Amino acid sequence: MTSQKTISPRAWAELILLSAIWGGSFLAIRTALDEIPFVTSVAYRVAIAAAALWTVALIRRAPLGITRAHLVGFLGMGVLNNVIPFTLMAWGQLHIESGLTSILNATTAIFGVLVAAIFLADERLTPRKLIGVGIGFMGVATAIGLGTLMQFDLRSLAQVAVVTGTLSYALAGVWARHWLAGLSPLVAAAGMLSGASLVMIPAALFLDGAVVPQNPITWAAILYYALIATAFAYMLYFRVLGMAGSGNLMLCTLMVPPVAITLGAWIRDETLDPNAYAGFAALALGLVILDGRVMARLRARARARS
Repeated sequence: MTSQKTISPRAWAELILLSAIWGGSFLAIRTALDEIPFVTSVAYRVAIAAAALWTVALIRRAPLGITRAHLVGFLGMGVLNNVIPFTLMAWGQLHIESGLTSILNATTAIFGVLVAAIFLADERLTPRKLIGVGIGFMGVATAIGLGTLMQFDLRSLAQVAVVTGTLSYALAGVWARHWLAGLSPLVAAAGMLSGASLVMIPAALFLDGAVVPQNPITWAAILYYALIATAFAYMLYFRVLGMAGSGNLMLCTLMVPPVAITLGAWIRDETLDPNAYAGFAALALGLVILDGRVMARLRARARARS
């Protein structure tokens, strides 16, 4: 098992902050969707976030080092990590609760293990990982509910759309390793969002026309999920990654849904089926098994007692 960094108090604080920010994004997106179409909501998100990150990159004088291959990488990464998942999840939130969307979003880590094992030679699918993936998918099936899938209505389609978005996130991780190697995280994120903007702005204008929100609450929601939950969150993500390591960042996956569920219930009076909570518990167990550290500690204690 790969060794993990110890989380410092500062890293814990920033990890909790990142989880709270991403947890709040589900409410903000749903709030914006009360006034603007879902494609336009994504166009605002990626365009504003891209402009913000390029501004930061220029202020910091971040080294660019962009090649033609990186330009291809920006477009592909923008499609896989922004266009597809943001669009599918925004549409999904029109038909399911924001809290349930956040639970299904946690499937990203499960798909990430499978996709890495398929496409990356250094990511082996061990028996422990297989068990974690299996339990994780059981959690997803429980959260969605087999009966819901059999109905095949808008609600079931919305849940499938959200899960499909998490698969796209997982594919984006592999794409980034191949096409964006050597770039600073700030430039890679700014370029990715620019690639997404090249797709989403024309799509929004074609499908929705030039939609300008009139409600101040809508603008507040857009600015939150674009500037705070996307641009700032990407910078915070890479900062925490450097301090705590990728294994510890998996904890963020477990902390986001409680925030989203609480905000959805408090602000929008959302209620979730008990199956959603049971599914999240199983999904969380799968993620803990994938992480491996809890099992390693239990084995170490067992050896110490023997």
